[in-house]
Amino acid sequence: MPNESAAALEHSKTPLIEVEDGFLRSKGLGADCVPPLSITVDRLGPHFDPSKPSELENLLQFGVFSEELLGRARSLREVIVNAGLGKYEAGGLPLDRPARARRHILVPGQVEDDRSVLLGGCGLNSNIDLLVRVRKHAPDAFIIYKPHPDVIAGHRNGSIPERMVLQFADEVVIDQPIVPLIQMCDEVHVNTSLAGFEALMREKLVTTYGVPFYAGWGLTTDLGPVPARRSTELSLDELVAAVLLLYPRYLDPVTGLPCPAETVVRRLVDGSAAQDSLVVSMRRIQGKVMRRFRELVR
Repeated sequence: MPNESAAALEHSKTPLIEVEDGFLRSKGLGADCVPPLSITVDRLGPHFDPSKPSELENLLQFGVFSEELLGRARSLREVIVNAGLGKYEAGGLPLDRPARARRHILVPGQVEDDRSVLLGGCGLNSNIDLLVRVRKHAPDAFIIYKPHPDVIAGHRNGSIPERMVLQFADEVVIDQPIVPLIQMCDEVHVNTSLAGFEALMREKLVTTYGVPFYAGWGLTTDLGPVPARRSTELSLDELVAAVLLLYPRYLDPVTGLPCPAETVVRRLVDGSAAQDSLVVSMRRIQGKVMRRFRELVR
């Protein structure tokens, strides 16, 4: 929904419920019309808008986590990490460090007109501006930039000419899944990208320049304007419990029934979550055509 429409509905006192993709989504892009295996439903506001509390933020700020729940979170995280699961993909071979002992930083690009960037970026809406800030913050690091999958696929805004990227980054990576890049690098620097949460699950150092939902809880280095109401220090297991076990709703792709997070993770790991169709294939072809067109007119 455009921000103007959301603002008009809010002004009219119309009740709004935010429905978004979950954080373990599918094997494939939403922009390719691959349906999600999880969604989030929030009656307070989008979890990526730091200007006001969301149900997720309240879970993180005020939640009480039992030892049983924390054990589930710990086990789920271990399965996700060992399987190399990300939001859109799984697997990938370990990568060599191109600059050996030098400090390696991964910078994930985002869709520049996505609401998570427009709201959570707090004015940082450009991928190139993010790279400029990262280079200024870490002048001696080996910086790797990975464009967002939707941008690579040709569906969304946020593409930067490689020559411009290489003024601030040392390498641009397009074809590698993001999880092996996270595992290879020492740090991940993000605007609001979910890759920061995926890096935390792998116990990497994460620096945030915007205000993603996982910023402000004592687990990240925060350079963005984190709201003072985020005052609780969380453990990694508590963060995972809220974000993956309590907040989303999951659908088993095999039975079509609601299920716990562990079932969806199992489907993603064993391959039974594959959702390719003619529509998905056509959408991917369309994306390639659009990407090529943008390259020609750039």
